[in-house]
Amino acid sequence: MSTLHNDSIIIDGLNISKFERSVFEDMRKGGVTAVNCTVSVWEDFQKTIDNIAEMKQQIREYSEILTLVRTTGDILRAKKENKTGIIFGFQNSYAFEDNLGYIEVFKELGVNVVQLCYNTQNLVGTGCYEPDGGLSGYGKEVIHEMNRVGIMVDLSHVGAKTSSDAIACSKKPVTYSHCCPSGLKDHPRNKSDDQLREIVDAGGFVGVTMFSPFLKKGPDATVDDYLEAIEYTIDVIGEDNVGIGTDFTQGYSTEFFDWITHDKGRYRRLTNFGKVVNPEGIRTIGEFPNLTAAMEKANWSESRIKKVMGENWMRFFGEVWNV
Repeated sequence: MSTLHNDSIIIDGLNISKFERSVFEDMRKGGVTAVNCTVSVWEDFQKTIDNIAEMKQQIREYSEILTLVRTTGDILRAKKENKTGIIFGFQNSYAFEDNLGYIEVFKELGVNVVQLCYNTQNLVGTGCYEPDGGLSGYGKEVIHEMNRVGIMVDLSHVGAKTSSDAIACSKKPVTYSHCCPSGLKDHPRNKSDDQLREIVDAGGFVGVTMFSPFLKKGPDATVDDYLEAIEYTIDVIGEDNVGIGTDFTQGYSTEFFDWITHDKGRYRRLTNFGKVVNPEGIRTIGEFPNLTAAMEKANWSESRIKKVMGENWMRFFGEVWNV
């Protein structure tokens, strides 16, 4: 691990791995300071509460390497204590059901990031894999309540019209926490240059994913191909507005990808990712230092590396979380 990586705040804007001791240990091996961990996708209110309770128990059990993140101060403390800060995040607003009051409840439990839709239609709006009707009236209320309590609005899997409506509706900056530019590969989950500019023009932020189906070379991608996607995004929207959002799925088998590519996890097949393998050089979370090394090899300045690896996320969290 390079001195620069070791000294930097390293933030992963999205991780949906099978959370267990081995994964958390790999986060420490990779020097990850804080990570947005998915605790809800299609789960309803009660099941999401169960997931949060389980994650809180793991954070207690592995307290020598983990800590819960509610504030940016918690991230700084995690860095000082050589721990990984766990940020609770949803990849769908399904758990809100039709009750705005649940939003504040989840914030008080530590939830700090919520994606509005996961690929398909819900009460809030439309995902990226079906005809997009835009943000609903209830969706506008959800965003206003998320703004009020300080939960970040994530639009990564959201349809283009719903995304534009959400960007216009939100009084606080919003994010694509994990996406790739469609300028390098045309894919329903990737974002056009215009979409990238639209979110940043409204004060928003973009985390770039290394999920191989979205990268130009697919399963043949390397850490340098991931770096190419990051550099492309920086060229479009500037180095102050870009971070990392790996979308690590460590510990899962092929059955997991079959589940997440069906509507509500069960019915219509929405897409087929084919072979899913992380880019060579950053196959596991523990290999995170290789990304910093690739940036150094590409002659990135130290300030740019520190921004993209974590400082930009820190600034953005501070703008949105109300703390």
